[in-house]
Amino acid sequence: MLSAIHPITRSVLLSVSALLLSAQAVLAAPSQCPNNYHEGQRPNLINKKLGASATELCSDYYAVWYSGVARSPVWAAEYLTKGRIDAGRNVPRSNDFRPDTRLPSAWRSDLRDYRGSGFDRGHLAPSADMPTPGSDSQSFLLSNMIPQDPTLNRSLWSAIEAAVRAQARYSPVYVITGPLFQGKTIKRLNNRVLIPTHVYKLVYDPKRNMAAAYLVENAPRARHREVSLQELEALAGIDFLPGATRVQKLKLPRPRY
Repeated sequence: MLSAIHPITRSVLLSVSALLLSAQAVLAAPSQCPNNYHEGQRPNLINKKLGASATELCSDYYAVWYSGVARSPVWAAEYLTKGRIDAGRNVPRSNDFRPDTRLPSAWRSDLRDYRGSGFDRGHLAPSADMPTPGSDSQSFLLSNMIPQDPTLNRSLWSAIEAAVRAQARYSPVYVITGPLFQGKTIKRLNNRVLIPTHVYKLVYDPKRNMAAAYLVENAPRARHREVSLQELEALAGIDFLPGATRVQKLKLPRPRY
């Protein structure tokens, strides 16, 4: 459980960017899918090597920054509104899991990577957030998936996703979801796909200029904790909201499951 480990610091909780260590910050290039980001600005990459073997993928209602080194997304970004959430309630789940052929074959994860692994194919941008059948199908691209503990995926994490949708019905929010990695040795699924040790979901309310993130260990019976934008940025090595200043901590809704 996350509460049982030592206080989280940069040295013990590493993101994919920390696996590609560099001390120099890199300003984000203009996004090709700006509607998913606050003021259209993609997050800044703190480590310059995070841009190696990586690319931006635009879908109808979410954007992904994808790492060919990890063979998984670094983050997925969305803009959630009441209208979008309400529309999504009438869209059936497609379960159309498939590799993303927009990526070079050497970068892709594959259905075979997950088969018999004991891990779920865990969405970053959830199916239930998608307001159309086409966008729901896009959410099942493996470029939007991480290896996720099945107990977490189907209980606490599902409740966190539902809590964020409830927040979006009250006030539009930008949401960025991604993996973190703890320790120096990170396991790979099928010797190919990096397995996160933790997962986060950052929520930013632009009207109130407030943000916070759920952070939870990628493990059964895990408990989440709420962290500030500044703490998450220190952990992930990513400047998530380059267009926002003096962001205060948001009180997140309690996940119910």
